[in-house]
This record gives sequence, C-alpha cells and structure tokens, in this order.
Amino acid sequence: MRHSAPSAASSKWNRRDLFGLGLAAPAVAAQARAAAPCTTAPRKKIAAVVTVYHYYSHADVLIGRLLAGYSPNSKWTPSNSQIVALHADQTPTGTDMSRDLAARNGFHLYRSVAETLTLGGKTLAVDGVVFIGEHGNYPTNDVGQTLYPRYELFSQIMDVYERSGRSVPTFFDKHFSYSWDKAHALYTRAKKIGFPFMAGSSIPLTIRRPALNPPLETPISEAVALGFGDPDAYGFHTMEGLQCLIERRKGGETGIASVEWIGGKDIDAWRNSPQGAWSKPLFEPLFQQAQKLAGMPLLALSEEHSKSPVLFVLRYRDGLRAAVLVLTENVGFSAAYRTPTQQQPQFTTFSVKVERPLPNWDGMARCVDHFFATGEAPAPVERTLLVTGALSFAFESKRQRRPVDTPQLQISYRAPQSPWFQTA
Repeated sequence: MRHSAPSAASSKWNRRDLFGLGLAAPAVAAQARAAAPCTTAPRKKIAAVVTVYHYYSHADVLIGRLLAGYSPNSKWTPSNSQIVALHADQTPTGTDMSRDLAARNGFHLYRSVAETLTLGGKTLAVDGVVFIGEHGNYPTNDVGQTLYPRYELFSQIMDVYERSGRSVPTFFDKHFSYSWDKAHALYTRAKKIGFPFMAGSSIPLTIRRPALNPPLETPISEAVALGFGDPDAYGFHTMEGLQCLIERRKGGETGIASVEWIGGKDIDAWRNSPQGAWSKPLFEPLFQQAQKLAGMPLLALSEEHSKSPVLFVLRYRDGLRAAVLVLTENVGFSAAYRTPTQQQPQFTTFSVKVERPLPNWDGMARCVDHFFATGEAPAPVERTLLVTGALSFAFESKRQRRPVDTPQLQISYRAPQSPWFQTA
C-alpha cells in the first residue's frame, strides 16, 4: 500500500530510529537468533531488486521484516532469509535507506540487476529473489496508471536465470504490470523457465474480521469489495481481497468475460439501475461494518463520501457478478458475497486498526520467508495474473468510456485447500 515519502529531515530521523520502530532492527534480530534453538538448516541467501527503498515503501515494510523478523499472530519469529544483495532502481537523496541498511546489515549494493543476482560474478549465486516494483518517481499515463518498470526489471532477473541454466524461488510484489501485454509476456516466460513463483499483495494474507474462508465449491453467485485510495495501487489490493474469496466458488476460477470502469455520480445511477441493483444489499451492510471497525461515524453509502469514487464492474465467465468500489476516504479493505442458499451475505474486513504499523505485512513476511525455505507459494500465481488483467482492462474501459470484453482473461485455476492468513 502506498504512503507518501517523508521530507529529508524526517527521513534522517526515521532511519536513525528504525531500531525503535522494529522495522529494521538488525541488532535485536541477531541477538534473538543467537538465543533461538539451533537449527541445521542454513539461512537462505536472498537478493532483492526494488524500484526504491525509503521509509514505509514496500521495500521497507517487507525487506525490513526479512532483516529483523516478523510477528504474525502475536508471535515474533526470526527470519530465515538473509538479504545478501540489493539493487534499487532509484536512490533519491535524503530519503534513500538502502545505503544505511547495507552498512548496518552487511549486504552489498549493486548497480545492476544481473550483478545483484550473481553477487558480482557470472552466474546465479543466491537461493531466492524478492522483487518489489512499487513506489518511486515514475511517470503516469493518460488514464492515471503509474508506469513502474516492473516488466523491464523483472525481465533482467529472468535473463540471469536463462544464462545461468537454473533458477530459484522468486517473489513478485503486487501486480505484474500496468499493461496486460507486458503482464502476460512476463507470466508466459516465467512459466517456461519454471521457477517457483509467488506473487501478489499482502491483503489475502492479513487478518480477517471475521475470519472468513469460504469452503471450496461454495456456490457464490454475487460478490462485492470495498476499498479506498488510488484506483491503480489500491484498486489492486481491493480486487485481490475479493478474488481470494470468490476463487473458492463452485467449479473453481474460470476467468473474467468483461470489465467496466464507472466513476463519480454514474456509480449511484448504476447501483439504482436494473443492472446494478443486485449490489446494494451487499454494499450497504459491508460499508456499515467497515465504518464500525474503522471507528468512523455511520453514514449511508453514496458517491458524496468520496471526491472521486471508482467502481469496477466484473462479469465472470461462469456467470458470477462482482463489483469493486474504491473510495477516497480510508474505509479499509473488505468484501462480501452471497449464495443462493444463505439469506444473509457473508462478509469480512481485511486487516484491522491496531497500534503497530502495517500489521498486514507480518503475514506477508511470514509467507515470503516460508516460500524461500520451501519453494511452496501460498496461492497460485494465476490469481495475480487474473487481477492484473482485470485492473489493466478496467483502465482501458476508462479510456474507451465503455465496458471492455476480456477474452484474454480466460484464466482457470484452483484455490488452495487450506490457505494461510493471519488470525491475530
């Protein structure tokens, strides 16, 4: 999730005080590892490739936990992943943290992606790779998508795999690209190489209140999700929160047939129309629950609660109807679904308001660390591919000002039998 970069002055204070915040505390982590029971398994050597590393960037909140440990379900765990090399595409003066952390933790900074994965040699020399293409100073296009060089940077990672003749477990943070063509090309090449692949956002892995996990083969007929913030960065979080629930429906995931972007006052018109009336009994109680958990005054849901609300209408290939509403005001992330046999909709809120900053990243760090140790991803990478495509075509719908058919999103997969997510 996106946070604004601090000023140069506050950045200096934050770097000096990261120890107190627990986001990057190598001394504490080292002491804890020394006191922990001995294990015969050596720590995995991990290379990190990021767009930028500043306070509260995705690089900070994930790699910081891989450096210092993490606390899912109220239990601190030392990391089994050892960051040994890092490449940052941008290193802005006054906010860059990579140099300080490299000096404190003993990992090396490299000028290129290839050198990072080979540790300055000629072939792959690490046990895993974490890739984070979020945050940084990059241009936007005509419909407001940030043009992160995810495809370009990750292609360089796969170049090393192909030249070396081997690959390692690789984590890709969030969606593959703003462009469906680039995302599909990236996915196709990754599958051809055949490395263990984990991707996506922190939302499916975070705390759910209530702890909703639909049984496989649940006959879901309608579903909605509620989120906030920038439709590009936070729209992905909101969509993936929805997808981790509805992919468990009867028959498994079969893909999305069409996507539509609806904005502003047209949202209420759609919700009151014959095409969108089905969503009101789901959105209204979901919005009330989200406000209660956020400690906000209870208000009725309308476009007046957001300066520029956005609605994504998703029509799935198997007939499932879904809608994703992204507001400006922070109402958290939540989702609800309905089945023909249940009178009341089932709903959950992802992550909860707590004092510790960004607890959702503890779940992500736990799963990434486990993935590097075992090569087992918590969910199929096809989930991220499908949501990447849905978001990309939603922006294309905005550009064309009409619904967009998506035959490209004929993506089928099965949800995991027992998915892991935080419970405390």
